[in-house]
Amino acid sequence: MCGILAVLGCADDSQAKRVRVLELSRRLKHRGPDWSGLHQFGDCFLSHQRLAIIDPASGDQPLYNEDKSIIVTVNGEIYNHEELRKKLPNHKFRTGSDCEVIAHLYEEHGEGFVDLLDGIFSFVLLDTRDHSFIAARDAVGVTPLYIGWGLDGSVWISSEMKGLNDACEHFEIFPPGHLFSSKEAAFNRWYNPPWYTESIPSTPYDPRTLRKAFEKAVIKRLMTDVPFGVLLSGGLDSSLVAAVTIRHLAETKAATQWGPKLHSFCVGLEGSPDLKAAKEVADYLGTVHHEFHFTVQDGIDAIEDVIYHTETYDVTTIRASTPMFLMSHKIKALGVKMVISGEGSDEIFGGYLYFHKAPNKEEFHRETCRKIKALHQYDCLRANKATSAWGLEARVPFLDKEFIDVAMSIDPESKMIQRDLGRIEKWVLRKAFDDEENPYLPKHILYRQKEQFSDGVGYSWIDGLKAHAEVHVTDRMMLNAKKIYPHNTPTTKEAYYYRMIFERFFPQNSAKLTIPGGPSVACSTAKAIEWDAQWSGNLDPSGRAALGVHESAYDPHPQKIPASISTGNGSATSKKQRIIEVATPSVTIQS
Repeated sequence: MCGILAVLGCADDSQAKRVRVLELSRRLKHRGPDWSGLHQFGDCFLSHQRLAIIDPASGDQPLYNEDKSIIVTVNGEIYNHEELRKKLPNHKFRTGSDCEVIAHLYEEHGEGFVDLLDGIFSFVLLDTRDHSFIAARDAVGVTPLYIGWGLDGSVWISSEMKGLNDACEHFEIFPPGHLFSSKEAAFNRWYNPPWYTESIPSTPYDPRTLRKAFEKAVIKRLMTDVPFGVLLSGGLDSSLVAAVTIRHLAETKAATQWGPKLHSFCVGLEGSPDLKAAKEVADYLGTVHHEFHFTVQDGIDAIEDVIYHTETYDVTTIRASTPMFLMSHKIKALGVKMVISGEGSDEIFGGYLYFHKAPNKEEFHRETCRKIKALHQYDCLRANKATSAWGLEARVPFLDKEFIDVAMSIDPESKMIQRDLGRIEKWVLRKAFDDEENPYLPKHILYRQKEQFSDGVGYSWIDGLKAHAEVHVTDRMMLNAKKIYPHNTPTTKEAYYYRMIFERFFPQNSAKLTIPGGPSVACSTAKAIEWDAQWSGNLDPSGRAALGVHESAYDPHPQKIPASISTGNGSATSKKQRIIEVATPSVTIQS
């Protein structure tokens, strides 16, 4: 992933303003430590922090058309760029960058070209011929993007909130699947799939069609000119990503450059469920496996950095982001710059354990639609920002546009959990890869119960976080929570602790409004809590909150967690910002 920052139509085009834009752009340097670029055209500035994945030698940004009248800064990967180039025979390309096609497609099609892009992206394009600009974000928001407005009439667009929060009077999340045009000064939704209306589909389930669609999505994401690997928790989703990758790796350019061996990575507390399952899958598939351990105290010590980088105070996101943040640091130190991960499957197939209580197929399907629409504020945010904090790119094949279309067209009756028929969560996905003759995975892995990442790394991780918050947030503080934080009032000490840290880094009112709120059980939406009466008294985003479903569900009458589990170091009220400088290692993976 890269980092982009654009300042458009500001009142000041002086050298001092240029220096200020460069200063703010450097806040995104962790996302792209390989190169920095800035183009100024009058009162418009387009800056870029590059993580070089495709064409490292010549693909520096911003990018241009032939006469440089079109300027574009992009964060993302365009998987069909070679196919698109063939459709532009009259255009001359300056680089081998996959993102350069954006400038030329705009010349050919104007603002209506975005749906032609197959990939993940956030970009800003400046047309110097009429001083107009457009900005767009990928279909479901795999790449992060924010937009803000200055008092001088300027428009600011940044990959992360920290690039613009000090400069804008108001800012907000740039909505996924949308395009912003300066000519209309408005958003238009370019992504309009059938599932978006939440109408109930009726296509019969075909396991072969589903399998082929996912394999195609994975193969696309093997496009790379740098060392890569897979994140492997040992759960269904990451294991399928690894299994499909290893089947097709040998036929790719990446295998020629970096060898046919696939590297896999896992993180967890000593003895955690994920570590054991991941090792078993890695041995079965024959990957070069890297296992990273952390302690509860390691995680607690990283919380401030995690909140600074993920830019959220959402409890479940922080719980899951912390081990991913720690693992990403280790992965980057090995010289790896890209990983493939399994986010998105649970939203598409109803994989969270609370889906066991869906009352009918209509409610089941509508909840999956709601979950996909919200991904950019939860798992997409976590997967992108926790890895990008260390200059590592995460690719997510389950969120491929074509794959989503196939999976969300299936009659949801087939996705429903039916224990009497032996159908557990994500049965349709498991069945699609249940190949007796040429198995992708061992049966017990293929049918392993869903573990949320923050649970799978070790159950004492969440327990330790709660105990740490118990020490640092008093009962008296909780009594005043509604007065101190009237928006999205924290209802637990853990949530209060995260909120204190977040507002120290991002004190603006606009910042707190970018974070979703509302009750949740086992990562449900607020609407799905209505499915089971007992859930309203057990509101926690952990999968173990799905009482009567999870094999290690919370005790409905738990004992108080001793504060001695972890007292931690440092206070959430410290005023010093913590910014990490990231160096690029020179180590490469060899077969």
